[in-house]
Amino acid sequence: MNLIEAFVPQDHPLRGIDRFLDLSDVRPLLSPFYSLHGRPSIDPELMIRMLLLGYCMGNRSVRRLCQEVNVNLAYRWNCRLDLADPVPDYSTFSKNRHDRCRESGLFRQLFDAVLQRCMDDGLVGGHSFDVDASLIPANANQMRGTDGKKGLPSDLTSRAVDEDTETLDHVALGAATKVIHKYISSVDPAARWTGADGVPILCLFYQLLGGFGQCGHWDVEPTAPMRPAEARAGRDMIDRIQDRFGIKPDKLLGDTGYGSAEMLG
Repeated sequence: MNLIEAFVPQDHPLRGIDRFLDLSDVRPLLSPFYSLHGRPSIDPELMIRMLLLGYCMGNRSVRRLCQEVNVNLAYRWNCRLDLADPVPDYSTFSKNRHDRCRESGLFRQLFDAVLQRCMDDGLVGGHSFDVDASLIPANANQMRGTDGKKGLPSDLTSRAVDEDTETLDHVALGAATKVIHKYISSVDPAARWTGADGVPILCLFYQLLGGFGQCGHWDVEPTAPMRPAEARAGRDMIDRIQDRFGIKPDKLLGDTGYGSAEMLG
């Protein structure tokens, strides 16, 4: 590690990130999900460091991320890897995200830990919030799907799709309306058609709750692109912040898509 560190410039962005990145709680959170028998498992802190590295550097491909960590000395230093240490296979990340990380709620707890750190350092206050949504085009064929009344045939589903379909009972992703949608994607059942940007696309909403006039985001919630789900997500995020941190904003800023003050409660 000392040899690699000598090649990482002191003003490299990863040094600033590493100074505030404390992942000491990751292993205890995931310890119940690893077997005590067989070959040693991949360090969960390493996987989280690599995922955060990909997000910070704008690398959306896990396969490419593994390649970059393998050849980039600054990336290896940030991931606590020596020159001879192997980089995990890209398939490891999808398995852990769908199983261990999802069941343990790890990403939510990491998000809260970072937010608490920002609060302790006075970067966020929580007196005023703003809520908004962005469209995320679904990674699904826009021209292929099934009739919503018939539902998805069993030969088009997989474990991942079945898990996504179960979430449709949540008010944010389908239960906000009793309307049966005409089209269901076999790849992303929660995605819906919308023309919010003037061009019909199959997409999801990405809800963000931020501190008005401050840096950072307080919460995030994916929803189907439906107005009732959008308003409900705003209420859910505010309630979560109050439950986790005991903070309720004095002011809330949002566009007309979130309805009136009565609708937001």
